[in-house]
Amino acid sequence: MSELTSRERVRMALRHEEPDKVPIDFGAMRSTGINAMAYNELKKYLNIDTPTKVYDIFQQLAEPEEKILNILGADVVQLHRLRPSFGIDNLSWKEAKLQDGSEALVPSGLNPVINEHGDQDIIVDGNVIARMPKDGFYYDYMHRPYKDAKTMDDIDKVLIEEISDEEIEYLKVQAKKLYEETDRAILGNFGGSVFEQGQVEWGYEKYYLEMALNPDLVRYYLDKKVDAYMRDLKKYLAAVGEYIDVINFSDDLGTQENSQISREMYKNIFKPYHAKMFQYVRENYPHVKVFIHSCGAILDMIPELIDAGLEVLNPVQISARNMDPAHLKKEFGKHLSFWGAGVSTQTTLSFGTIEEIKQEVKDLTEIFAPGGGFVFSQIHNIQAKVSPEKVMAVYDTINSIRDYKK
Repeated sequence: MSELTSRERVRMALRHEEPDKVPIDFGAMRSTGINAMAYNELKKYLNIDTPTKVYDIFQQLAEPEEKILNILGADVVQLHRLRPSFGIDNLSWKEAKLQDGSEALVPSGLNPVINEHGDQDIIVDGNVIARMPKDGFYYDYMHRPYKDAKTMDDIDKVLIEEISDEEIEYLKVQAKKLYEETDRAILGNFGGSVFEQGQVEWGYEKYYLEMALNPDLVRYYLDKKVDAYMRDLKKYLAAVGEYIDVINFSDDLGTQENSQISREMYKNIFKPYHAKMFQYVRENYPHVKVFIHSCGAILDMIPELIDAGLEVLNPVQISARNMDPAHLKKEFGKHLSFWGAGVSTQTTLSFGTIEEIKQEVKDLTEIFAPGGGFVFSQIHNIQAKVSPEKVMAVYDTINSIRDYKK
């Protein structure tokens, strides 16, 4: 087989065919990226002296530059939302210092207030909506608009914003540019969280209690939320559907030990909402693959997600209970593509040796690559204190073994 373009390679793999090489993703969505401090260290190691942009304020993720993508062999690029975090747009940038004192560019609209504890607060309309602890590396959500909701009228009082015409135009321009000026596959970050968004907006304890004690109130909230998502999804895909290859939904359903809710509760409350969004994409934009990011031990949820219309699973957290790589590939490999699954950031990449990292990359690629249906990335974002030597061990190794034998 002659060498494919990156876009052809990813499309072929997601059709469950073996392309010329295992496709690679480095930073094409908000759970396959790298912390900006680690990225600065990686660029220093590679003798690259350019400004680093922190495009994701929430997780402090760096925007991977073209030179880095080329060095690491990346086949996918990200179609960003206009305001990826906390309603702050990425249209202009200013200089800032990261937590380790290194330099970066951050969105011009980011103006955190230092509180009495030394934490950084993001304040909107008098409410602290996010906070980075004094010695922390990330922002935490702080604002819970439904925390006191008791009735459907209370649900109705909270405004759900519509995707703006400004953002639609931004998305259309950026998607067309990526499609015409690169040969990489394009991953569109939509979001559309139903389970996880409730945790953010209600608070964990209240949301779980209402699920069990007042499920009709939760369904009323989800009806309104997903009606808004569907309105936005239709506008989003009308603008970029001809350009993107994958659409990313995000909904963490697992913990380290198990799913966060029972399979039955998922089926009764949440699955219909996932199905509504997933099926709309599949029926109207069949070339766009439905992708979900869901961390944790979600083995029991995978059949339900597939039934709802899921096609691509990320990050494939093999360090969680019962997430055995060989079993996942054997049981679900005909129905799902696995995106991630390359090396465990939770264990091996963060705490293992260089040799252990290389061996895990080889072992996992040997399991997931056969038959296609695999896009390689580390399992979730590379954390702040991971050395550049370890990052390069991952990507040097996959690039040395990624060719399919024909």
